[in-house]
Amino acid sequence: MLTVNCPRCGQPVEWSPAQRWRPFCSERCKLVDVGAWASGAYRIPAQELDDTLDENFGAEDPPDASGH
Repeated sequence: MLTVNCPRCGQPVEWSPAQRWRPFCSERCKLVDVGAWASGAYRIPAQELDDTLDENFGAEDPPDASGH
């Protein structure tokens, strides 16, 4: 049987239908992880945009009502 590590605590977890909380080892680890997502603890880092992008955005004439 395949064994994975709990993404929250690292404890080995058997990957099977019998393991109700997989990939987590327990309901507690699952809820702690969901809480971290809900609070914004997991974020993808972003770079600040250059101010010139804001100045140049929309510089082109918008298409007319016919789409041209």
